Amino acid sequence: MFAPSRDQARAFLTDTWRKSQAGESLSALERMVMGVFALHPEYHSILERPEALADRDFRPESGEMNPFLHLQLHLAVEEQLSIDQPFGIRQAFESLRARLGDDHAARHAVLECLGEVLWQGQRTGTGPDTELYLGLLRDRLKQ
Repeated sequence: MFAPSRDQARAFLTDTWRKSQAGESLSALERMVMGVFALHPEYHSILERPEALADRDFRPESGEMNPFLHLQLHLAVEEQLSIDQPFGIRQAFESLRARLGDDHAARHAVLECLGEVLWQGQRTGTGPDTELYLGLLRDRLKQ
C-alpha cells in the first residue's frame, strides 16, 4: 500500500495544479484531482504558492481547516465512489445527494464520515473500520 508522507501528498496536489496550469497532460488520477480543485476555488491561491505553506501545520484546535487534508479527503471519497469501495458507499452517497439536493454537500457529508473513521483508527491504532464508516453514513441518512 502506498502511504505518502505529508510532503509527498502536498507535492502531488501542487504538482497537479502546476501541470494543469501549464497545459501539460494529466493522468486519470490528476484529472480527478482537478475535479476536486474545481469544487474549491478558495484553495487555488494556496496551490499557486506551495512554497508559502509547504511546512505549515494546520491545527484543528486553532480552528484552522487544513486545505491539503481537505482536498486529499475529497480525493479519497472520489476514488471510493468510483469503485464503490467499501461496497455500499455509492448507494449511501446517492441517497445523501437525493436527500440534501446538493452534490457537493453530499460529498462533504461522506468526507466528514471518512475523517471520523480515520481519526478513530489513528486514535485506537486499529486502522479504518469499514463497518463504522458505513454506519456513520447510515446515521447521516437518518438526520
